[in-house]
Amino acid sequence: MKRALLLPLLGVLAACGSQAAQNVPVPTTSIPPVVTTTSAAPTVPPVPKPAKDGTCPYLPTSYVAEANGQLVPKVKLSTDEPHPACFFYATATEIQLTVRVYAGDQRIAKTIVNEAAPDGSQPANSPTGWTGGYVSSNNGVVYAVAKSDAAVVVTTNQKQSIKARRIAEEAIKNLGI
Repeated sequence: MKRALLLPLLGVLAACGSQAAQNVPVPTTSIPPVVTTTSAAPTVPPVPKPAKDGTCPYLPTSYVAEANGQLVPKVKLSTDEPHPACFFYATATEIQLTVRVYAGDQRIAKTIVNEAAPDGSQPANSPTGWTGGYVSSNNGVVYAVAKSDAAVVVTTNQKQSIKARRIAEEAIKNLGI
């Protein structure tokens, strides 16, 4: 009989307890949202391609012919802005020298130079304040240097690195970068 009395009493107590719990305010804690900032790695622009005939805005054709030691019958430019890549031809179809200029993000400038003259290449530090490297091969020389957010890469079919270096120096001087 005690059991019969206890069960209804427990039911009443449970009902009261749950109703009392419903009326009690629950303390809330305000947790500020977590803000995550990710800095995506900058994207290196694609290697420039010759797109249109023109005159290199930062390197006179006569200077390139003298410095590289070959006549330049044709010059083409890429569509890159603000500084197009300049392609100096040895014949109607053979490129003798290319100058690529990049200005924008420091990490991209460094990446462009590292791709052109990877670790193990000869060190390059001309003009003053610019650093990078040069690589000689059977096809010619690549001279690549960067300073701050700018990079200049000169590729020549000549085997002497001094030619590529002088052309890079002239381009940098004429660009004022």
